[in-house]
Amino acid sequence: MPRSIGMDVHRDFCEIAVADGGRARSAGRAATTPEDLGLFAASLAPDDRVVLEATGNALAIARIIEPHVAEVVLAHAQQVRAISHARVKTDKIDARVLADLLAADLIPRVWVGDERTRTLRRLVSRRRGLVKRRTQVKNEVSAVLQRNLKGRPPASDPFGRKGRIWLAAQELPADERLTVDAALRQLDFLGEELAAIDHLVAVEAQGDEDVRRLLTIPGVDVTTAVTLVAVIGDISRFPSSRHLVGYLGLHPRVRQSGSGPAHHGRLSKQGSAAARHVLVEAAWMAAASPGPLHAFAARIAARRGRQVAAVAVARKLSVLSWCLLTRGEDYAFARPGVVRRKLRRLELAAGAPRRRSGPQPDPVWNRDNDAAERRLAEQAERAYERLVADRTASPARVGAGATPGRASSWPSKGEAARQATCP
Repeated sequence: MPRSIGMDVHRDFCEIAVADGGRARSAGRAATTPEDLGLFAASLAPDDRVVLEATGNALAIARIIEPHVAEVVLAHAQQVRAISHARVKTDKIDARVLADLLAADLIPRVWVGDERTRTLRRLVSRRRGLVKRRTQVKNEVSAVLQRNLKGRPPASDPFGRKGRIWLAAQELPADERLTVDAALRQLDFLGEELAAIDHLVAVEAQGDEDVRRLLTIPGVDVTTAVTLVAVIGDISRFPSSRHLVGYLGLHPRVRQSGSGPAHHGRLSKQGSAAARHVLVEAAWMAAASPGPLHAFAARIAARRGRQVAAVAVARKLSVLSWCLLTRGEDYAFARPGVVRRKLRRLELAAGAPRRRSGPQPDPVWNRDNDAAERRLAEQAERAYERLVADRTASPARVGAGATPGRASSWPSKGEAARQATCP
């Protein structure tokens, strides 16, 4: 009979428990070293199943054990605690709980992506950490200026060439001057590290069809697209866009009991904070670009304010991402000129040579084409506004989500153009 083996993983050791047809029993410890874990894995049977919580070193341990057993399961630590609550908590009890849950097939599993997805996630995490540190350093300089009543720098970028000249000319106490100079050196170092990370991200993203497809959405740049691809992984694991929205933590908390109405609260904020951050940043850009997303943001902002509108657009972007990746389509209202410029910036970040000045057979910048594309986007925006107005003014819906006389989804690009030009 196959055994279910639970491992409570720590930095220096793993507590082991075995469930063999009955209640789990403790089976000792193994040091968290490749040698000891290899000996432990060799002692397992080919039909054994092993479970461990998804901690920082769980993947490395799983790679050592996988060749020797039938299955290695990574458990969601937070959901495991929600399922099994014990008044007495020890390492032995935790290992036995994991083994019992695996034997009963009650383990909440964590999806493990392929090696490329894990690489992208590490790069995205590293980049986000560098950006956070850079923001902290900039805030230190701003605090020094505020303490000494220096006001705002006249330059648009306080840490650019002109901004640094202004900073050097300010009279500050000796210790404050040391703080500013040290902060500027840190910014130089962090800038070099960010450039190196951006190069690696661009190399990984170049030629990726999912990244290219997401770049067709207004407001989505290379960083946003790569972050979403890294966080989402295999899009087929999300049966619907609602599952992806919930995975990213962009759905509201709901409280309902008995016959009372449901109360919708703030965002759950479960899942990847990095994905939510880049989606909200992209939402501000999308709301400023002509098109249906601009009309959607303006409609929400008029009722709830700009901050709520930005989060609503971020949720809309996650739904769009699911639709595009699932259907293998580009965004219907994409502006080809803008997409070409995004792809060109991706090529340059990956190390492609810059083009020589002069006439180009396929120029990235073309004012006439850009103006024509902008007019089409504005027509699509007006068509969306009319569609929403007609839907709001129409009588009660017929059937499940159908509105008489109108399609229940956004019009296609051709339909939008026709609606925009009709009186």
